[in-house]
Amino acid sequence: MAAKLNIGLIGAGRIGRLHGEHLAYRIPEVNLLAVSDIIFEAAERLAADFDVPNAYQDYRRILDDPAIDAVVICSSTDTHAQMIRESAEAGKHIFCEKPIHLDLAEIDKALAAVEEAGVKLQVGFNRRFDPSFKRARDLVASGKIGDPHVVRITSRDPEPPPLSYIKVSGGIFLDQTIHDFDMARYLIGDEVERIFATGAVLVDPAIGEAGDIDTTLITLWYRCGALGSIDNSRRAVYGYDQRVEVFGSEGVVIVSNNKPDTAELSDASGVHSSLPLFFFVERYSESYLAEMRAFVRAVLEDTPPPVTGVDGRIPVVMGYAAQRSLAEQRPVALDEIRP
Repeated sequence: MAAKLNIGLIGAGRIGRLHGEHLAYRIPEVNLLAVSDIIFEAAERLAADFDVPNAYQDYRRILDDPAIDAVVICSSTDTHAQMIRESAEAGKHIFCEKPIHLDLAEIDKALAAVEEAGVKLQVGFNRRFDPSFKRARDLVASGKIGDPHVVRITSRDPEPPPLSYIKVSGGIFLDQTIHDFDMARYLIGDEVERIFATGAVLVDPAIGEAGDIDTTLITLWYRCGALGSIDNSRRAVYGYDQRVEVFGSEGVVIVSNNKPDTAELSDASGVHSSLPLFFFVERYSESYLAEMRAFVRAVLEDTPPPVTGVDGRIPVVMGYAAQRSLAEQRPVALDEIRP
């Protein structure tokens, strides 16, 4: 592989623009040669903003270009698996935003295509690359807290997504909680065996009318014997609430919310500080850059990607286990979930 990696970007929406800027300006080892989007004007706008030489409406123009070594897939979820298969067949290395697909059979076909083609696939679970979460994981892995006993993850959005999005998102477990399912595995390096999920509609009745919930509390049972909990809400009025705690036999590691500054005002009425960063683009901007640098490095150095296709599949299984648990009001083992 050459010293620089030639990349094509598929999808020019919000996350596509974020990755596009990083690829164009912040990763010197990359040449961003092309962008595509079904809304051609979006592709043209990204190309103009970030000096990308080629803009297309049809992503296959990127796959057909022999000069392009790898693709970054940021299109809608229902297109991911097909694009992974076609990219693998074209011999392109692949970075794909989560989830790979909402259908496990489609995920399995995509992973089989990647394996057969011998290309690399990295899935976009960017929170693994957040410096604070990575530090927590490293402390746990080094034994600083002893044997993990309890994992607690809080993930609350500042406001719900549009109803039109909720209706096609696959539900809260496969949209919002899927990041937390990945973090649950990542933080202690162990697999979850069973899930029990409860939920309610407490934020917006329209979300319930759309067939989803907006508030959930999930219990996890790990293979090693540890326990875990995840709580989600679609609306936290004070901002983007992202916290984790891992408690063990010899200590505890805690990651608190990121704020725009660390200044505190103490006066007669109390102690005051800034609210957490408002949403995921602000909170995780550096982790998005770090994950893309890791993908580029894996391709150029021919090393395994840090977030594999299997890592992308397991949180989807966990999401379906949570859905079944909520519906049947019982703990569900992950091995009950089949394509």
